[in-house]
Amino acid sequence: MHFPRSAVPAAAVLSGIIAPKDLNVNSTASVRNVAATIAHDAMFYYKGNLSAPGSVQVGDLPDPYYWWVAGALWGAMLDYYHYTRDPTYNDVVIQALLNPPNISPKFDYMPAEHAGEEGNDDLFFWGSAAMSAAERNFPQPVASAPPWLDIAVNVFNSLVSRWDYGNCGGGLRWQIYPTNPNGMNYKNSISNGGLFQLAARLARATGNETYTEWARKTWDWTASVGLIDPQTSQIYDGVDIKDACKKVNKLSFSYTTGVYLYGAAVMANHTGEDLWVNRTSRLLDGAAFFFSKQGTIRDVMFEPSCEPYDRCNFDMVTFKGYLSRFMWQTSVMLPALRERLEGYLVPSAKAAVNVCIGGTDGHQCGMKWYTGAFDGKIGLGPQMCALEAVQGLLAQYADAPLKGDDLQHVTDANWTAINTYSDMVITPQSNSSALWKNGTRLLSNSTRLRPASTLPPAQAWTPPAAAAS
Repeated sequence: MHFPRSAVPAAAVLSGIIAPKDLNVNSTASVRNVAATIAHDAMFYYKGNLSAPGSVQVGDLPDPYYWWVAGALWGAMLDYYHYTRDPTYNDVVIQALLNPPNISPKFDYMPAEHAGEEGNDDLFFWGSAAMSAAERNFPQPVASAPPWLDIAVNVFNSLVSRWDYGNCGGGLRWQIYPTNPNGMNYKNSISNGGLFQLAARLARATGNETYTEWARKTWDWTASVGLIDPQTSQIYDGVDIKDACKKVNKLSFSYTTGVYLYGAAVMANHTGEDLWVNRTSRLLDGAAFFFSKQGTIRDVMFEPSCEPYDRCNFDMVTFKGYLSRFMWQTSVMLPALRERLEGYLVPSAKAAVNVCIGGTDGHQCGMKWYTGAFDGKIGLGPQMCALEAVQGLLAQYADAPLKGDDLQHVTDANWTAINTYSDMVITPQSNSSALWKNGTRLLSNSTRLRPASTLPPAQAWTPPAAAAS
């Protein structure tokens, strides 16, 4: 779809509440304003910024949401800034992603504080957020922590260290710790898809062929055990090592398809190989499973495993958001597929905002988009799903993920929101540098990242020496 490149009033982005139901998908101003409303209502569910700095609540979500959903939320809010240039939540995102009880002493998102709930799939969502920050030169102003790219590499190294050669010819198990027995014998597609996508993105970003090889290896293993249907390209949930990975659990969830779809698109962009272009196209064929053929509105995104039966748990209610996220990002990696992708995504965005009419404020989003009616099921999940569906309408106007020498370690977190649809500079509402005074000196510059061949394995980061006074 194509927007007119007209000027957007500065105040429209940073102030006022625009009802989501009034979305005009052909107006950048409307999309940005509606995204701002939905983002505000999503962030209402986050309370960690009310806690003491460094506490375990910072960057995490209150019950009933698991820690991984918090990592996914920060990925959504990184998207929000990238697409809208509204910096309102950026300091909160940095604080969350770099809080020690989240990032851990090795800077690999393997903290002891969350060991009881962390699996390999959870780790991916935190690592994906760090990778998104790296690909966009998102500022990292904390001198005691490494650049975003190094953090993403640490997550990759953590994942591949658990590649299980001894059972079923490879693959990642769902769980990390034996103390989490539920899933320790299960090799699921979302954990392996996370490794696949992260490897593909690192390959493109750095040019290091080791990552390319791991992306190929992970895809090949996933296909070899039957988790990618050879006929429909639908992604199935997992296999169990107790039966030698011979019995495929054919449950299928939207977010898994999104993770593989974008990974394949990145591989197509990086390698230029028709093999990956075709794989991406076939995965998009398989994604049709997640667009309703019944209800008031057809061909609108839904979660078929649970939505029709009102059985979605607090994880599942977020899944559609990640399919939207990665479908929109696929349209950037492979513009030849944009028209097909928009054929699914634009009607879904319209349907999503049509049910953002609930709650005491009258613009909380419901869960079921395909019914055409508000279902009363408000919460963080429906807000995240609607946000990703709507803000992605701006994806083609934002910068593509950076790579190579364009990647920089930016330390200046003094935000200025830039209106990418005109020459207008939007003045931020507050000076965000005020949050970074605790022993951290903000440097108003950026540095080139090290060549991929010198990126370190996961290890404790050594802060730079303090400047002489």
